[in-house]
Amino acid sequence: MKKVILGSILMVALSVSFVSCREAADKAKDATEAAADAAGDAVDAAGDAADKAVDATKEVAGDAANAAGDAVDSAKDAAGNAVDSAKDAANDAADKAKDAAGAAADKVKDAVKH
Repeated sequence: MKKVILGSILMVALSVSFVSCREAADKAKDATEAAADAAGDAVDAAGDAADKAVDATKEVAGDAANAAGDAVDSAKDAAGNAVDSAKDAANDAADKAKDAAGAAADKVKDAVKH
């Protein structure tokens, strides 16, 4: 009878320890899955942040390129205006010189006639 009781106690002890091990294994598996999910979420968040950073960098670079293009256009316009002004001033000076030469020639003609 002792063997039967001791055998039964041993069977109960073994079955409890196996059930406890399964529960521990299940808890470990759940914890591992939760950690994997958290790591996946962290990777997704980092990827989203990187995408946003790339988009922001592209936008800033585009704005800088546009500003540089506008500056070049303004410089080109200013240079064109300066050239036009210099050309107009040179033409005005040439016209005045031509008029002065014509007036001097007229005076010489008048002086020769008299």
